[in-house]
Amino acid sequence: MTSTRIAVIGAGPGGLTCARVLRRHGIDVTVYDADDSATARDQGGTLDMHPDTGQYALRAAELWDEFAALARPEGEQMRLVDRAGRVVFDSAPPQDGEGNPEIDRGQLRTILLDSLAAPVRWGHKLERAEPLGDGRHRLHFTHGGTTEADLVIGADGAWSRVRRLLSDAVPGYTGVTFVETGLDDADTRHPELAGLTGDGTMMALDDNHGFVAQRNSGGHIRVYVGMRVPEDWYGRAALDPADTAAVRTALLERFADWGETLRGYITDTDTGYVNRPLYALPVPHTWEHTPGVTLLGDAAHLMSPFSGMGANLAMRDGADLAQALIDHHGSDRHDRDRHGIDEAITAYEKILLPRSVEAAQGAAEGIASAFAPDSAAQSLAHMAAHH
Repeated sequence: MTSTRIAVIGAGPGGLTCARVLRRHGIDVTVYDADDSATARDQGGTLDMHPDTGQYALRAAELWDEFAALARPEGEQMRLVDRAGRVVFDSAPPQDGEGNPEIDRGQLRTILLDSLAAPVRWGHKLERAEPLGDGRHRLHFTHGGTTEADLVIGADGAWSRVRRLLSDAVPGYTGVTFVETGLDDADTRHPELAGLTGDGTMMALDDNHGFVAQRNSGGHIRVYVGMRVPEDWYGRAALDPADTAAVRTALLERFADWGETLRGYITDTDTGYVNRPLYALPVPHTWEHTPGVTLLGDAAHLMSPFSGMGANLAMRDGADLAQALIDHHGSDRHDRDRHGIDEAITAYEKILLPRSVEAAQGAAEGIASAFAPDSAAQSLAHMAAHH
C-alpha cells in the first residue's frame, strides 16, 4: 500500500490541467488512468479553445506558448451545407488573431503530459473508492493495488466511478448516434470532400440526420454521420458494427436522398466506421458537498458535443479547482490541514455547479435543434445570429 495526499482519477484535459497547476505551485498530486499508456487509444478530433475557459486554463498552467505553436486559427472556419451539398453559410476565421483557435485533442494531451514533473500512473483503473472517515478514501484498482488519499478528484469521464460517492446520476442516451469515419491525406486523395469541408468544420443537418466534418492536422478529416435513432439501431437492423460493407450499405440507405458529394463522406472512408451513441447527464446535475471528494469535466457535467464546451469546461474546472486548493490549502499547510481541503472543495463547487448547469442546458437545446425535423432552418438561423 502506498499513500497519496491528492489523487486525480483520469488523465484527460481537465485532470491533467489540475495536476499541472498544482505541481507548478509545489503541491504534490498523483494522476491515475485506466489506459495502459498515453497512446493506448485514439484521443478524438479537434477542439476550439475558448478565451474564458480553455485558453484561460492554458495560461494558468503556463502552457500558452506550447499551445500557440500547434494551434490552427484557420480551423475556426464554420461552414453550413444543405442536404444537396450546396454551401449556404460560410464563416471565415477572425483576422485579428483572437477567437477560438483549434488544436487536435491528441496534441493538447501531449502538451499537458509533457508538462508534468511526475509521470501518470497508467494501467490504474479505479474499481471503487472506500470512505475511511474524515474525508479520506482508500482507492481500489482493478489490478488489485490500493492507495489512500485525502482528496479524490474524479476526472474519470462519462462513466465515472468517483461520481458514485456523490451522486446516483448516470448518463442517459440523447437519442442521437454518431457513426465516426475519416479521410486520410484528404487534399490529395479526396479533393472534392476536402474542398467541401474547408479549413474548419462543415455541418449538413436536416430532418434528424446530418454530417459533421472536421479538419484535423496532418491532412486528416474526421467525419461524424449523425442520426436520431434508437440506441440499439444496429441491433434492430440485425447489423454487425464490425461488418464494414453492411454498415456502409445501411448508412447509404438512410441518406439515400442526400447529395452524392455528401454521401462520399460515407463511401470514401479510410478508417472504417465506429458507432458512437451520445450520452448526457441529467440537467441539472448537482450534489451535496462531501468532504474529500469532488468532480470535474464529464464526470461532473457530461453533455452533448453540440455545446462546444466539454473539454474547455473540463480544463477551466481543473484550473479553478487547483487554484482553490492553492488559495485555501497552500503548499505550506499541505501535509497537515484537512480543513483547508474541505474549504477549497466548497469554494470550487460554488463556481462549478451553476456554470455546469447553464452549459448543460445549452448543450441539450443544441442537440435537440440540430437533430430535429426542421434542423436545417434552425442551424442557418443560429449561425446567422452568432457569426
